[in-house]
Amino acid sequence: MKKPSVKRLDLEVEQLRATLQQARLRPLHEQEVGQLGAVLDTVLFVTAELDKKGASIRRLRKLLFGARTEKTRDVLGAQDDNGQPAPEGATDTDTPSAADHDDKPKPKRKGHGRNGAAAYTGATRVKLGPPSLQRGAACPHCGDGKVYPMAAPAVLVRVTAQAPVQATVYEAERYRCNLCGVMFKTPFPANLPATKYDETVGAMIGLLRYGTGFPFYRLDKLQGSLGVPLPASTQWDIVYRRAKAIAPSLQQLIREAAQGQVLHNDDTTAKILELMGKRREATEEASIESGDDESTKRTGVFTSGIVSKVDGRSIALFFTGRQHAGENLEKVLAHRASELEPPIQMCDALSRNLPRELETILANCLAHARRRFVDVTDSFPAECRHVLETLRDVYANDALAREPPMSPAERLRFHQRHSGPLLRALRKWFKQQFRHKQVEPNSGLGEAMQYVLTHWQALTLFLRVAGAPLDNNIVERALKKAILSRKNSYFYKTDKGAWVGDLFMSLIHTCELNGANPFDYLVALLRHPEQLRETPADWMPWNYQQSLEQLADAA
Repeated sequence: MKKPSVKRLDLEVEQLRATLQQARLRPLHEQEVGQLGAVLDTVLFVTAELDKKGASIRRLRKLLFGARTEKTRDVLGAQDDNGQPAPEGATDTDTPSAADHDDKPKPKRKGHGRNGAAAYTGATRVKLGPPSLQRGAACPHCGDGKVYPMAAPAVLVRVTAQAPVQATVYEAERYRCNLCGVMFKTPFPANLPATKYDETVGAMIGLLRYGTGFPFYRLDKLQGSLGVPLPASTQWDIVYRRAKAIAPSLQQLIREAAQGQVLHNDDTTAKILELMGKRREATEEASIESGDDESTKRTGVFTSGIVSKVDGRSIALFFTGRQHAGENLEKVLAHRASELEPPIQMCDALSRNLPRELETILANCLAHARRRFVDVTDSFPAECRHVLETLRDVYANDALAREPPMSPAERLRFHQRHSGPLLRALRKWFKQQFRHKQVEPNSGLGEAMQYVLTHWQALTLFLRVAGAPLDNNIVERALKKAILSRKNSYFYKTDKGAWVGDLFMSLIHTCELNGANPFDYLVALLRHPEQLRETPADWMPWNYQQSLEQLADAA
């Protein structure tokens, strides 16, 4: 049954009191009954939330006011001088603490803006120089010295705007003889694109729709208001044809991602109308006829995100459909070279994130475990403070290992020396709390502690295996791209549309992870489809510039 839509009512206290007073004198009108019913529903909802476990208050706060940051200092707040001491079992160590860094004021950015001239990598750069001055020329001021160029030129940034998609209309004049009727036509320029919509249009539409979540209908309205019509149906035709042309790049990304040393995976919900409602019933009948029983049992639709770390590079992949993250990861790992060792897999503790047959070295997300304590901080402030501050120091150690970056072996030894004692003491304290019956196992705090103890080996893999990450945050950030698209466009209509979205999102986010310009990359792929089909490995975000230079030299 579809849930009824809830309409927000803004009521004043005096208005409610007046309604109650009228109830004593006469029957209430329908509108007044609706107001009191809305108040009753709100009270029942809040009461039901408060009757749940300790985390309900925090969930209720998020529902009413939105989620806030989960940084330790914001979750715990400032501790006063009379604050409760650390729980028994907390020990002081010589481990570098993040608290030493949190209290230091951050230096203000130089200049007047957040972005300096160096940040405008895609801007057109114009070199300016005085025509009368050259290296070694006489100084026009004193006449005796010689002038030389300074190391850094003066820089001035000016930003202009234009429509996302522009158009040029060429009008070639025609003449006709009034006697013989012969027509003379002015020729169009020879270097015009062969088609009405060139490669840059497909790249821009794909980047807007799948890179920033800008829906087709919204771009349709924007372009119409700017005098360059671009209907939503035309946009889809353009990106679908372009997606088929650059599909070899996605297959190459999958092959290279399969060779990664560390693979992160997770999924989020998605919607494909073709797999929902009556359309889903038709799909189920076709699946039964084909003997595919697994797809008929599952009703959910998901977008799986996979981020693979390969030789210092990061590759992002997206898959939308009925398959879970573990099943999509298994499809990727099917391309892995047989001589390679099993990769490290980072995910949360859900079983659907695990591949069924292929072997991986499992690591679980420490941030997921930490969030369980964040949710119950209001109910168990002293205990959660101990846990969150311990994990804060572990993350501080990991930050120190990145600046300057240590090798995987050096990072492993560093964590074993500094983070190992902290986590072992924390685990011992958890067990003491249960042994001495200081924590109710079924409480929010007890469940959070039990989660850590149950998944201890996977949560602390970084203390035993070189290169193992602490958390799954990189793929959580990647999935925000799919979530942004879902929030703005709500759904894909067909599997075909989902495939196009996965392709563009994979290419765009891989460019972002590797510092490449996604627009330039997409344009390069669309302008060289034959070369892409022949050697897709030469047209990856990290090496396509070299391929372009080789083509230019050959020409």
